[in-house]
Amino acid sequence: MKILVLHGPNLNLFGRREPHIYGNTTLDEINDKLQALARELKVELVILQSNHEGALVDLFHKHIDDAAGAIVNPGGLTQYSVSLHDCIKAMPFPVIEVHMSNLHVREQCRTHSIISPAVKGTVQGFGWRSYLAALRLAAELAQEKKK
Repeated sequence: MKILVLHGPNLNLFGRREPHIYGNTTLDEINDKLQALARELKVELVILQSNHEGALVDLFHKHIDDAAGAIVNPGGLTQYSVSLHDCIKAMPFPVIEVHMSNLHVREQCRTHSIISPAVKGTVQGFGWRSYLAALRLAAELAQEKKK
């Protein structure tokens, strides 16, 4: 079973960017934790971080017929990416939105997500653990869909 993991713009700076908000864990460390959990859950991950919106959309399109689920942290695309929103709505599998921080306690400009109405659900506010919780949920939802 294949699960997509998409990291949006600037998330490659985790561990360096605003550690008081995002912590000191790097994106590579998050991906390592995800890969370890994926082995435990017996799922295959396809991981992409891109600072380009189209690359994220392209990955969804590429795997529209062979992925069972996805988790996405849209980063700065959260508030305005209509193309990512529309793409997620077209996917035949559950997509879970992930955020390291709790958007609702951040700056006003970050409190609204255009992505949220397109996804199955959102996990946020638990730092890197948000990703692991989302992966568990994505794998569980994909298993239920197979039945």
